[in-house]
Amino acid sequence: MSFYLIGFLSFFFLISCFFIVKQQTAAIIERFGRYQSIRQSGLQLKIPLIDRIAGRLSLKIQQLDVIVETKTLDDVFVKLKVSVQFKVIKDKVYDAFYKLDYPHDQITSYVFDVVRAEVPKMKLDDVFVKKDDIAIAVKAELNDAMMDYGYDIIKTLVTDIDPDAQVKAAMNRINASEREKIAAQFEGDAQRILIVEKAKAEAESKRLQGQGIADQRREIARGLEESVEVLNKVGINSQEASALIVVTQHYDTLQAIGEETNTNLILLPNSPQAGSDMLNNMVASFTASNQIGEAMKNQNKDKKKE
Repeated sequence: MSFYLIGFLSFFFLISCFFIVKQQTAAIIERFGRYQSIRQSGLQLKIPLIDRIAGRLSLKIQQLDVIVETKTLDDVFVKLKVSVQFKVIKDKVYDAFYKLDYPHDQITSYVFDVVRAEVPKMKLDDVFVKKDDIAIAVKAELNDAMMDYGYDIIKTLVTDIDPDAQVKAAMNRINASEREKIAAQFEGDAQRILIVEKAKAEAESKRLQGQGIADQRREIARGLEESVEVLNKVGINSQEASALIVVTQHYDTLQAIGEETNTNLILLPNSPQAGSDMLNNMVASFTASNQIGEAMKNQNKDKKKE
């Protein structure tokens, strides 16, 4: 029975001599309560009942998020979330383990101190713009303080800036008002451009319309001139030719009006004398028309005899 007991104790003693340290981890060994050595990753050996593992420190990069509430230069309370990335320096594991019990609390205190010293110097808008400057100031302060304790500050980031809810609502209203103002300006510019372009189009249309009317009248005048010249060649003077053209245009107008339905035409002379003169002119025009017709017939007969 004692043999088994001795064997069991021997096995337990042998097993107690070995221990494993994980990758990116450091183990601190003490002997009778006094620092003995630091063991890195791998299979390690210690003396049972004499040496003990006082603690283990991770050598990985760690992150601590600190939320700080402070006031800006324009008296606006704001919450900043500062993320601190740090790690234990491999050659200073002793300092990190024995000089500082609560590194997270120490880092938090320095973050509070720096942020509450920097942010009150800035207005709220500047806090958003200069958040990188705040992060740099925090990193510089932490590096100077934590290096002596065996900690290296890798990076500090201001990851969130959260003003008071009423302040955010006011900022949103200001932003919305600015955008509405810009939108109104664009709409006004668009309306002005439409009006200008419409005016230009109307002016161009009027110009082209006037040019068309002028061209039309010019062609009418040219046609009348040619008609008078033709009539003059058959022995009709200019006055009779003008009367004949007027009568022709008169009947053309009546014909055009007769082609339309539900059309009424009222001819009102200015005076009885004017009406009588119009009638006499029309009779004279009819007479001249008959004479022209007879003259053209006689001319055609003479050409055939020749």
